Amino acid sequence: MIKDIENGLINCVITKDLSRLGRNYLDCGLYLEVFFPEHNVRYIAVNDGVDTLNKSAMDITPFRNILNEMYSADVSVKIKSAYRARFQQGKFMGTYAPYGYIKDPADHNHLLIDDKVAHVVREIFDLALAGNGISKIRKHINKQHVLRPAAYAAEQGAAGYERYFEDNEENRYIWSENSVRGILRSPIYAGNLAGYKRIAANMKSKKRPSKLPEEWEVIPDTHEGIVTQEEFDTVQQLITSRRLPENKGGFENIFAGVIKCADCGYALRAMSANRRKRPDIIDCVQYTCNNYGRYGNVMCTAHAIEARDLFNAVLADINRFADMAVNDERAVRAIEKRLTETDQSKAKAMEKEQKKLNKRLAELDRLFSSLYEDKVMERITERNFEMMSGKYQKEQLEIKARLKEVTETLNESYEKSQGIRDFLSLIRNYQGLKELDATVVNALIDKILVSEREKSADGTVKQEIKIYYKFIGFVGELHITPTKRWTALPAKHCTVCGVEYVPGSGISKYCPACAKKIQREKSNESKRRSREQKRMACIELSAKNDRLIWSSKRAVSLGKGTRMTRFRFTDTSPKIRSTRTCGRSWRTSRSSSARL
Repeated sequence: MIKDIENGLINCVITKDLSRLGRNYLDCGLYLEVFFPEHNVRYIAVNDGVDTLNKSAMDITPFRNILNEMYSADVSVKIKSAYRARFQQGKFMGTYAPYGYIKDPADHNHLLIDDKVAHVVREIFDLALAGNGISKIRKHINKQHVLRPAAYAAEQGAAGYERYFEDNEENRYIWSENSVRGILRSPIYAGNLAGYKRIAANMKSKKRPSKLPEEWEVIPDTHEGIVTQEEFDTVQQLITSRRLPENKGGFENIFAGVIKCADCGYALRAMSANRRKRPDIIDCVQYTCNNYGRYGNVMCTAHAIEARDLFNAVLADINRFADMAVNDERAVRAIEKRLTETDQSKAKAMEKEQKKLNKRLAELDRLFSSLYEDKVMERITERNFEMMSGKYQKEQLEIKARLKEVTETLNESYEKSQGIRDFLSLIRNYQGLKELDATVVNALIDKILVSEREKSADGTVKQEIKIYYKFIGFVGELHITPTKRWTALPAKHCTVCGVEYVPGSGISKYCPACAKKIQREKSNESKRRSREQKRMACIELSAKNDRLIWSSKRAVSLGKGTRMTRFRFTDTSPKIRSTRTCGRSWRTSRSSSARL
C-alpha cells in the first residue's frame, strides 16, 4: 500500500480505528503528520472519529496513539509474565523438541528421550570428555553419516528446514561445528530446562542479542537427562579452557586446560624440548609456563617439568587415594577431619551457639515489641526509648553477623564432608589404574599447580605439585625429584671399542672415551685443512703479485715522466680477508697506473 501511495494510486486510507494503523505512536505520528500530507492522502479512522480533513479532530489524535501503545505494552507485560510463570514451573514451551528429545504425547510441555538419536548425543559428550575438541568431534560424526539436527527435524515433520537441503542432498549429513557446540553447551541434555537465551530490549525492538551460556536462566531437574550433571559440568570446563590436546609431534596432552603455573596462574603448555631424541614421545616433551614463553623472565619463570615426571606423579597420587578409599578407612577419616577443619566437637559447639543466637534474636524481637508498647502508653520517655532501641538494634546487627558466619562455616563443613564421600565413591572405580588418559584426568581433577624447581644446599633439586581434586579440592602437595633427561635412554655398545655405556642422546655412537678421541682427531684434521687452505691462498696471492710486477716493468719501459709509488693489494677471497703490502713497485706513468 505504501508503494501504491508513493506511485499516486491511492488518495484515501480508511481503518476501523487508530490502533489498526499501528500501536507505535512515533510511527503513527510520522504517517499522520508527514507521510500522508506529503502524498495528498486523506486518512479516516471510523470508530475514533479521526479525519485528516478535520483539523480540530486531529488535536487529540497523538494522545490516542500514546494510549494505544500503552495498551500494547500492558498486554506484552502480561504475556511475558505468563510465559515466565510456566517456564519457572519447568514446562517446555518450544515449538519443536531439541535434538535428542521428543515431546511427551500425554503432556506437550514435558520432554522424553528420543531413543533414535540419543546415542549420538551420548557419543558427542563421551568424545568431549575424552579431551577431543569440537572440530575433531564434528569430523568423527560426519564419518558416521548421521543426519544433522536440522535434517532430522525436517524428517520428523518440522517445517522450515527443507530449504537448507534443496540444492545438495549430501548436506543432510554434514554437521557444522555450531551444531556440535550447541549440543555440548545446552543444559537440556543434563535434564535441565534452559531459557531466556535471547531477550529483546523492549516490545518495539526486533533485535534479540544472544547471552552467554553463564547468563541463561536454568530450571534444574525438569526431565530425564541424557548425560549426568557431573559430566555436563566437566564438558563446560573443558570447552571454556583453551585446549590443544595434541601438538605437532603427535604428543597427546591429556592435561590440557588443567595444568597451571602456581605463581602467575597461566596455563602450562606442552612443548617439544629441542634436545636429544627419545624412543618415546613423552620423553621429548616438557611443560613450561605460557607467560614465561611469551614474555620471558620479566613476567614469570619457566616452571619447567618433564611430561614423564608429571604423568608418574599424578598416576601415583590417584592410585594412592584409590587404595586408601578401598582399604584404609582410618586414613579416610583423618583426611575428612583435616579438610573440614572442624571436628565433631567443634561442629556441635557451633550448632549450640547457633541455637543460642537464634534464641537471643527472638528475645530481642519481643523486647522491641514491649518497648514500643511502653512508649505508646507513655510508660517511658522518648529519650529512654531511643537509647534502648539503639542498644537493641546494635546487638541485633552483631548477632546477625555472627549467626551468618557460624551458619556459613557449618554449611561449608557439611558440604566438604559430602564432597569427600562423593570423591571417595568416585575414585574407588580407579583402583589399580595403569595408564592415564584425558577422560580420567577430567573426571577426577579440577586443576594442577606446578611450582618452580628449588635447589637445596646439598645440591638436590625438588619440585612441588598441587593437585586439586573434584569435590574436595586441595589435599596435600607432592614433592618430586625431577628426572635427569639422559636416564630415559637404554644402554648401548660403543661402535669403536664395543664397551657398554649409557648414551647421552638417541643418536650417540661412541662411549665417552672414544668420543673424546674421535673429537680430538676431527679437530686436528679441521685445523690441518684450514692451514692448507691458507697456504694455497698465499701461493695464489704471490702469483698475482708477480703478474703485477711484470706489468709494472713493462709500463716503465714505455712511459715518460713517471714517479715512485707503493701499491697495496687486497685479497677478497673468502678464506683470507687481509690487506698486504707487496713492496715498492717500479716507476709507472699515470696512464699506466690507470690501465693497471
